[in-house]
Amino acid sequence: MTCDCQAPASEAPAAPCLYVVVPCYNEEEVLPETSRRLSDKLDSLLERASISGESRILFVNDGSGDRTWQMIRALHDDPSSMGVSPSCPWFSGICFAHNEGHQNALYAGLMEALDRGCDCAISLDADLQDDVDAIDEMLAKHAAGAEIVYGVRSNRDTDTAFKRGTAGMFYDLMAWLGVEMVSNCADYRLMGRRSLRALSQYTEVNLFLRGIVPALGFTTDVVYYVRAERFAGESKYPLKKMVSFALEGITSFSVKPIRWVTMLGLVSLVVSLVMMVYTLVQALAGRVVAGWSSLMISIWLVGGLVMLSLGVVGEYVGRIYLESKGRPRYIVAESTESYENGKG
Repeated sequence: MTCDCQAPASEAPAAPCLYVVVPCYNEEEVLPETSRRLSDKLDSLLERASISGESRILFVNDGSGDRTWQMIRALHDDPSSMGVSPSCPWFSGICFAHNEGHQNALYAGLMEALDRGCDCAISLDADLQDDVDAIDEMLAKHAAGAEIVYGVRSNRDTDTAFKRGTAGMFYDLMAWLGVEMVSNCADYRLMGRRSLRALSQYTEVNLFLRGIVPALGFTTDVVYYVRAERFAGESKYPLKKMVSFALEGITSFSVKPIRWVTMLGLVSLVVSLVMMVYTLVQALAGRVVAGWSSLMISIWLVGGLVMLSLGVVGEYVGRIYLESKGRPRYIVAESTESYENGKG
């Protein structure tokens, strides 16, 4: 596909090469609409010389079991077959050999964008809950000097009361643990080339980008937007995955839970000493049977604390084990460019 999509030579240096990174997992229901909206947005940005013609929409297929990858290839090869008529060949994609999780897919897309020479990259989910019109303001704030621009939800009206409550507790907990995070910001953000290079130096397997990106330390700004309902399909973050994600964030950035284990051990020791004195007093007074209830309570208390402590320590040991193996975070099996060059 060819197009006359270069801005005038005098304006080219001012127009950044933007990559929009979109992780995808079983998104065949929403992908046609997502690609159409993103294509229209990049068309309008190019028309206003806000981006260069080398900009791309980079889909990262995270081992989907449906037709997501076939649709991404179709968007790259012939967008009109998907009902999209872009002014430039915006669409590109890479495909994982196996499902590796949202954070790994997001990281892979950002690193691919960096390798391809982008000036900045914007990450967002494929479900169209993130307002694509906020991209304009993100680019403007980046041009004004912000290296990282966060897309922050102005409200959580579309969430259930349970999700609003648990999200609030999570952000409060992370702040109390000393983890620097941007409240009500998921993974909708713009990162400039300097911050992407800095991110590439983080090699841990257990990725928690919502904590890593603020820790990079660059100049930041925020753009507020209203988060919409999911356009189609089902959420890829049920309660089980949200709990797992929260544990990932806690164990990746704080050792306070380990310190809690130590404090619980000390408290348990004090309680045990008190119960020992109490038991001796009861035995000397000839009221041994009367202490049965307190003995049972003590056994359950200490047993519960021991199991809880082992669980917390085990979470950290397990993550150390995963890091020590040095396995790759993901393996890219295919890309649209490999097919284009006859290597697929």
